[in-house]
Amino acid sequence: MKKLILAIGTGLGVGYSPFFPGTIGSLWAVGIYVVLGLITRNLIWQLIVILAVFTLGVWVSGKCESFLQKKDHSAIVIDEIAGMLVALAGIGYSVYFVLLGFIFFRLFDIVKPFHIEKLQKLKSGWGVMIDDLAVGFLTNLFLRALISMLGW
Repeated sequence: MKKLILAIGTGLGVGYSPFFPGTIGSLWAVGIYVVLGLITRNLIWQLIVILAVFTLGVWVSGKCESFLQKKDHSAIVIDEIAGMLVALAGIGYSVYFVLLGFIFFRLFDIVKPFHIEKLQKLKSGWGVMIDDLAVGFLTNLFLRALISMLGW
């Protein structure tokens, strides 16, 4: 069971990458978003997938912290996966939108504007997941404003 939990929490092991594990985890989410878009472009299904990943992520990331003996260990990338899915939810399936979403999500995840980093202080898996969820919402709002302003 421990191996399965770590596999899920680390994005099937991509979180163990020595280079930019959060970025690679975010790319996993882009892949999930594209595959989901090939199946259905229905926002309700996107939200169901996000809810499932987030709920599983809270539990799994809490367990992973215990196994890896470190709070919000860099190998845990299920939070980036959930956050990136939120960033793209309801945004059109355009290469430009996905690329912009990816860039802004990573930027906001690194910078953590509006004191989003304080959310990491929540206990266990909640602290791991909720800051990336907030970054995803911020990215989604930013993308929608940009799309609206530019008339895309």
